[in-house]
Amino acid sequence: MGRRIALSVAAALGVVGMVAPSAYADGGYGDTEILGVTVNNGSSVIIGTTYAKTFDVEIDAYDDSGLLSADTDLDGPGAGYENDKTVCESDSSCTHSFTIDPRVDLDNSRAGTWYVGSWVDAIDGDYRWDERIDSFRLKRASRLTTNASPEPVTKGRTLTVTGTLQRASWDDYKYHGYTSQSVTLQFRKKGSSSYKNVKTVKTNSTGALKTTVTASADGYWRWTFAGTTTTSAKTSTSDYVDVR
Repeated sequence: MGRRIALSVAAALGVVGMVAPSAYADGGYGDTEILGVTVNNGSSVIIGTTYAKTFDVEIDAYDDSGLLSADTDLDGPGAGYENDKTVCESDSSCTHSFTIDPRVDLDNSRAGTWYVGSWVDAIDGDYRWDERIDSFRLKRASRLTTNASPEPVTKGRTLTVTGTLQRASWDDYKYHGYTSQSVTLQFRKKGSSSYKNVKTVKTNSTGALKTTVTASADGYWRWTFAGTTTTSAKTSTSDYVDVR
């Protein structure tokens, strides 16, 4: 994997820079193997509008002499980041820490699927590189609210449940309504430990949600959003309604 010019990103560990995406390639020498990768403990990397996000990328590898060091790259839509020469902390893995700041490193086009590549050096001089070990999702953070009214409500009467789904913009560092998204209304009866799906509603042109249900029992109402390839899943805080 060829060296690339670092442009301007700092990481918590090692030296990290923004780099141009590269063509897919792999190769190596000797018995060194790259076995897999774990990004952010297996979860999507979710970033809002204000704070930088630091997350670990763990490269699992093997060589009969032990592992020496690794360079790791993240390549995504129109951009990439590079972390140089982290010393491997064990004979089976090398962990890099990346920090991405939405106000310095991102715009909305960067959200989506990213790929992890790494060059691993062994103690005996063997090495291996793979520019697409696996992928992960870099997602814009979301917000979701719920309000049920009237409160209290007479049993058998209509209850109106509203809410708003928003997602972070890395272009202007604000949250905006997420339009035309399917969001599920859930209900948990007082005394129960689990929520049940009631119906699915789509957000309007401003990200707003609105539906009506028949009030039948005391309980908790909430909206839940499954997320998309570019935006995080979110479940709102519940709103308790007293039915009389």
